[in-house]
Amino acid sequence: MATSAASPRLDRSLPDALTAAGPPLLFALRLWASVSLALFVAFWLQLDNPYWAGTSAAVVCQPQLGAALRKGWFRMIGTVIGAAMIVVLTAWFPQDSIAFLGFLALWCAICVFFATVLHNFASYAAALSGYTAAIVAANTLGATGGPSPDVFMLAVFRASEICIGIVCAGIVLAGTDLSGAQRRLAASFADLAAAVAGGFARTLDMGGPQRPDTQTVRRELVRRVIALEPAVDQTLGESSHVRYRAATLQAAVNGLFRALDGWRGVAAHLSRLSDDVSRQGAETILRSIPPELRSAGAPARWLADPITLRRVCAEAVHRLLTLPTRTPSLRLLADESAKVLDGIVRVFDGLALLVDAPDRLSSDHRGSRPSVPDWLPALVNAARAFAIIAAAELFWIVTAWPNGAATFVFSAIVLLLLSPKGDLAYGGSIAFALGVAVCIVIAAIIKFAVLPAFETFPAFCLAIGLYLVPAGFALASSRQPAAIAVFTAISVNVMPLMAPTNQMSYDPGQFYNSALAIAAGCGIAPLAFSLLPPLSPALRVRRLLSLTLRDLRRNAIALAPARLEEWEGLMYARLAALPDQAEPLQRAQLLAALSVGSEIIQLRHLAARVGAAVELDAALAAFAQGSSAIAIARLRQLDRQLASAPGAGADDATVLRARAHILVICEALSDHAAYFDGGARA
Repeated sequence: MATSAASPRLDRSLPDALTAAGPPLLFALRLWASVSLALFVAFWLQLDNPYWAGTSAAVVCQPQLGAALRKGWFRMIGTVIGAAMIVVLTAWFPQDSIAFLGFLALWCAICVFFATVLHNFASYAAALSGYTAAIVAANTLGATGGPSPDVFMLAVFRASEICIGIVCAGIVLAGTDLSGAQRRLAASFADLAAAVAGGFARTLDMGGPQRPDTQTVRRELVRRVIALEPAVDQTLGESSHVRYRAATLQAAVNGLFRALDGWRGVAAHLSRLSDDVSRQGAETILRSIPPELRSAGAPARWLADPITLRRVCAEAVHRLLTLPTRTPSLRLLADESAKVLDGIVRVFDGLALLVDAPDRLSSDHRGSRPSVPDWLPALVNAARAFAIIAAAELFWIVTAWPNGAATFVFSAIVLLLLSPKGDLAYGGSIAFALGVAVCIVIAAIIKFAVLPAFETFPAFCLAIGLYLVPAGFALASSRQPAAIAVFTAISVNVMPLMAPTNQMSYDPGQFYNSALAIAAGCGIAPLAFSLLPPLSPALRVRRLLSLTLRDLRRNAIALAPARLEEWEGLMYARLAALPDQAEPLQRAQLLAALSVGSEIIQLRHLAARVGAAVELDAALAAFAQGSSAIAIARLRQLDRQLASAPGAGADDATVLRARAHILVICEALSDHAAYFDGGARA
């Protein structure tokens, strides 16, 4: 009986296992084919170090087509910049090795700085610019680090070898992958937007004690929106027409944040109203919201016809903004609901782009100036890179170790690649070092026990395939960051260790010296991250909250505060920069700060029209001094003043909208008084 019961389970699990193994196995075969093609081209062109082409193909190869193409493009950019920079440094310091190496360490530090500030594959390009310069320099410097006049030609050859690997990997991937990043991102946008719209509709639909507490749902949705960034970058790599309209995708991500901000304002206000008033206001708003947006089960319909739904949603935004109201409470509900729908309109623009309807887009989103959430992590990473790389250079000069260049290069590679990873850098460096140790053993076996028996290139490809296919399968199947780092090291470092050339050299002494230098370089990185650790996630979160509160207070009392677009852009960047370890309350505080800043900016524009500029300045001065209670009291006094004696020349709609802004600010300050009165201190 036990055997017969186990047999159906085995029958069911075997097809599932084979299906799950398909994509990793396909990636492994692509990795092998990419490396083999790159080596074939490099051998055919009789390049001096063809293994750099194979190494580049292995590095560029990614499980997703969009990621691989995007990474290859940025790798080309980084390679050219790094090769050009080392030529410039050699021209500046042709006879001064100390100055040359010092500025090389400084260049690597600058690259780490920008690798931390930038994101995804742009960050990778910045890191590559640094260690490409180190790789080219190490091949032209003598035992004591003196620059060589042959650096220009070496830079050309090395850049050519790397670009050959990138192109070969792109050809293999593009010819064997049907893509899918665009479709997956569209589904993610639709799921998130439908969850926001459905949750917002439930907030309005269920009044009184039945109204659900959606605070936890909103905080989780913030986390999911933050996690969209890698998928956006993969999609940009996969499609040229999407890449041309990249600002539309960024506007869609920001639209989700905007919708969550408006939902927070509506939920916070309804929770303060009596059951009858709350129900009446919610019913009034619901009548202006299209039925298509009230159901959480809308993703498939949204993907099918985003243009029509976008038009319906935009009409609802206009309807809410022009809705006749008699109370600031209803005005608040209408304006915050319009904010929710306006955010969803931006998502529909992104969906229209992703489902191949870019020519029918109703609006054009222009890119805004990027905002840096916090400069300190980049400065810390740059200081660490400069100190450690300079120390490795000094060790090389003092010891005159012939293989010291490899130690310097690999320490620079690991530091530049892992520094932007933040708190994952230390664990990643240890995992990378372990992977290199395994790779050294396997590379030695292949080079000295397997390759001497093969003389043809197809046989050579078969030999490396016995290694690359299992390594690629394990890499694509890994889900934990440590495992990914180990198998990445195993996959990409075999070529530099084996160093295949047209005339193979089987010198064990040379191999083990090179292996020792590479292992030493990879071992320096964990020591560097332990001596000068990255900022912890908790500290980064506290700094983001503290910097936001500082900027918010400055804008509150500034004679020329930030424009609404600038403030929202900065806050969207800080929301996206929140580590995954951030507590739900901290995400809510940052979202509340976004709302308060936006409302203050809009209220300032209305204050002069309603004759309340002086009173508003007094309330905001109290807020800037860290006294939310006094600020709330003065804002409520201003509200009563506007209610009893509207400003001269101001119509009722303007006064009501100003009072609605006051209500939003007061409610947010009341909900998060502990944060706004003191804030997190870095």
